[in-house]
Amino acid sequence: MAPGSRLLALWALAALVLPSSGEEGDGGWRRGGPGAVAEEERCEVERRADLTYADFLQHYAFVRPVILQGLTDNSRFRALCSRERLLASFGDRVVRLSTANTYSYRKVDLPFQEYVEQLLHPQDPGSLGNDTLYFFGDNNFTEWASLFRHYSPPPFGLPGTAPAYSFGIAGAGSGVPFHWHGPGYSEVIYGRKRWFLYPPEKTPEFHPNKTTLAWLRDTYPALPPSARPLECTIRAGEVLYFPDRWWHATLNLDTSVFISTFLG
Repeated sequence: MAPGSRLLALWALAALVLPSSGEEGDGGWRRGGPGAVAEEERCEVERRADLTYADFLQHYAFVRPVILQGLTDNSRFRALCSRERLLASFGDRVVRLSTANTYSYRKVDLPFQEYVEQLLHPQDPGSLGNDTLYFFGDNNFTEWASLFRHYSPPPFGLPGTAPAYSFGIAGAGSGVPFHWHGPGYSEVIYGRKRWFLYPPEKTPEFHPNKTTLAWLRDTYPALPPSARPLECTIRAGEVLYFPDRWWHATLNLDTSVFISTFLG
């Protein structure tokens, strides 16, 4: 069987054998199925648990990504982001979904509970980005303020910027294809999120309407070593910092809950 066909078969099998949502430690969110999409062979982004603000500004803020560990305690926020608690608090709130393509043209509004119960499922490998709806980036801050006030953002800001939150929940295999914007952080609350990053001067090879899962299957295997991105999988409690204008694509390896802090 060809590698692409094998990935499709494994992903279809994963959709049928996902573990129950009550599994300990996942907050009631279903995890990805076995063998669906693996983490990278070697994380190429440095992890730092002892970073000072001076070191951050000198070595990372304007230069390269870094993964922060242990700088904040978001255990309370994490407890509030369990499936049961979010549905109880926000189930009837209307959320805005974006299509998972590079430019996210189409928006769809529907109740949060409907999204969780009917649309939050593993990514179909054959779907295009504009057919895939994704909850991230269009939160009504006022309506979600009771949740966001419990979040402790990363402690390192950038001169002349102010933080803005963006909260998301997405199914296994989903993600956003390559795009860029200003600097920011992304923290995983539940699940795992695999990142692919290129510096501003190195435009990746991708189709803006193909999902990250399709890119990983169709384009990534043929890339020569010199054209491969920086990669790393961010796990619950870790925070990735990405500098200004760095290209990045994401792939949720499990049903994932995450929050970004954009520095604008």
